[in-house]
Amino acid sequence: MKHPLCLFTLLSSLVLITSASAAQPLPDEQAKKIAANAGCFTCHSITPQVSKDATLPVGPAWKDVALQYKDKPGAADFLTRIVLEGSNPYASHWKNKAAGIAMPPNAVAISESDARQMVYWILSLK
Repeated sequence: MKHPLCLFTLLSSLVLITSASAAQPLPDEQAKKIAANAGCFTCHSITPQVSKDATLPVGPAWKDVALQYKDKPGAADFLTRIVLEGSNPYASHWKNKAAGIAMPPNAVAISESDARQMVYWILSLK
C-alpha cells in the first residue's frame, strides 16, 4: 500500500516542479531574439511609444499587456492562444493604446513553446 502513495507523491512533485519551471520567464535577450525572429516588433514595442504625429501603434506595448493581464487566472494560456491564433478584430480592450487592428494568427512564425515562453516573459515585465 505504501508504494502507490509514494509513487503518487513523487509524480505530483514532478508535475509541480515542471509547471513551475515552465512558467519562468526567459532572460530579456533571449525573449527579444525570439520576438525579433517572429516579427513581433513590427507591431509591438516593450514600452509604450508616443509617435510624433500622435498616431497609435498597431499593437499594444507589452508592458501594457503585462499590466492588464498579469494577475488574471489563465492569462498565459489566453495570450498564448492569441499569439498563435490571432485576436478578435471587434474587441476594444486596447482603446486609446493601439490602433485596433486584429492580431493575425502567428502559428507559422512562432512555435507554441516559444509563444508560451514569450508570454511568460511579457507577463513578467514591469
